[in-house]
Amino acid sequence: MGGGGSSTRRVTFEADENENITVVKGVRLSDSVIDRMKEPSSPSGRSQRSASGAANDEELKKRIAEELALERARRDSEAQKRRLFGKLLEQERISSNEHLTRAILRERAATEEERQKAQRFARQLEEKDRELKKHDAYYKEQLARLEER
Repeated sequence: MGGGGSSTRRVTFEADENENITVVKGVRLSDSVIDRMKEPSSPSGRSQRSASGAANDEELKKRIAEELALERARRDSEAQKRRLFGKLLEQERISSNEHLTRAILRERAATEEERQKAQRFARQLEEKDRELKKHDAYYKEQLARLEER
């Protein structure tokens, strides 16, 4: 079966007494070689390619799993960054609101203080005005007495 021409020889397979090795015209072949030879439509190298293909498939599956894991980790990392950024923004917003609230409260307190101060000054002014009116009435009374004398 070697060489350029096609052979018309018939190959017969016989199992030895252990059923491990098949004897083909005095040549001992392993089960995997026999199985490869029994495959009707495949060339002789196909099983080797299948075996190496299976190894390549396993390697490919492993690579794909690694790529998927890396992609998943990247997406998780991105999601975590977005969550952290969202938390930072929320904290910044809360902080800004607190600063704004404190500023508003300070302004309200200052406004209330000014209003109370204005009320005090108004009462003091009214009191001075009453005092001046009393003095005016007293001096008018004194002037009227002096004029009578």
